[in-house]
Amino acid sequence: MAILASSSSSLLFSSLPSNLPPPSLHLLPRSSLSLFSNSASLSSSLSISPYLFSHPTSSRRSSVSSFSVRASAAEKKKVLILNTNSGGHAIIGFYFAKELLGSGHAVTIMTVGDESSDKMKKPPFNRFSEIVSGGGKTVWGEPADVGKAVEGATFDVVLDNNGKDLDTVRPVVDWAKSSGVKQFLYISSAGIYKPTDEPPHVEGDVVKADAGHVGVEKYIAEIFNSWAIFRPQYMIGSGNNKDCEEWFFDRIVRKRPVPIPGSGMQLTNIAHVRDLSSMLTVAVENPGAASNNIFNCVSDRAVTLDGMAKLCAQAAGLPVEIVHYDPKAVGIDAKKAFPFRNMHFYSEPRAAKDILGWRGTTNLPEDLKERFDEYVKIGRDKKPMQFEIDDKILESLKVPVAV
Repeated sequence: MAILASSSSSLLFSSLPSNLPPPSLHLLPRSSLSLFSNSASLSSSLSISPYLFSHPTSSRRSSVSSFSVRASAAEKKKVLILNTNSGGHAIIGFYFAKELLGSGHAVTIMTVGDESSDKMKKPPFNRFSEIVSGGGKTVWGEPADVGKAVEGATFDVVLDNNGKDLDTVRPVVDWAKSSGVKQFLYISSAGIYKPTDEPPHVEGDVVKADAGHVGVEKYIAEIFNSWAIFRPQYMIGSGNNKDCEEWFFDRIVRKRPVPIPGSGMQLTNIAHVRDLSSMLTVAVENPGAASNNIFNCVSDRAVTLDGMAKLCAQAAGLPVEIVHYDPKAVGIDAKKAFPFRNMHFYSEPRAAKDILGWRGTTNLPEDLKERFDEYVKIGRDKKPMQFEIDDKILESLKVPVAV
């Protein structure tokens, strides 16, 4: 089941399209374990105690009563999105703004920096006309001067989709509190979870105490009565300006081997950004449910690294040659050679599904076809490219490369 926001902003449940292809063998079914029980329906919102931050191990497998949410006539909100000007997260604000506008909310998206910068010539920023044409407002400025950038406007909800540390986010939080904002949302990162021998990561797992996002999460919980934290992983979607699936397409279309560190069986999570924006929209339209909760903002399925390569090749309609290597033996930095972590790294959206009634729609075999069509449309398949790190890896493995 998938949650869809209607034009009246009420939340409706509808079945996924029946014409979707059967799941790929490379997509692993979600765990049957549940973080939450299904024994009760509550009329009030659930909250995560500050105790969670100091003793996170205590809540990993705890049972929390769940309830489903159905908003019959969601209040129209004035929402400010503070959006980063680079990286994979930039697309979140773009999709979120468009979804909110489509549901009748008023939206201002404030991008960090200068409107005339070269960064604004890249997606998703060069598509901001879609936000304006939908009735939204776009402004630019610095987080420390957010009040000046929005020219004194007031908002019901603020999403910070920019700051990674407290120094950057604190001015936004303080301004929001002083200006009467009722709900504060924050895009954190699933990267703050400590590696575990018991994947997947679920809400309440131990986090890295020194991670910048953790300090921000704590501060928001101290300042606001109504807040929600969202921890995304990797994402795909039209307008993304950080290589993910493109990294695989670059090699597949040029008939080059795809070098993957390790066994290729490492698990990760890749979600379409429409799922991230839909989760955020549910939180805006159901603040009582979302209040004081942390949500893994991810797909509900994992994919292996080898599986991602095969799915990209399937989307392109081309064969793929995968080679595995040991980064240390080759003498290269895997972070520079490969777009994903060289380890098991995936989360599940258990809290969003149980507390918000949210359902994801990510379908990698289909979503990657859309992405490949766009890849070809912009001519990236014909663009001259150098693969220096790949060449070093392949040379060490004595794998020939077609010229």
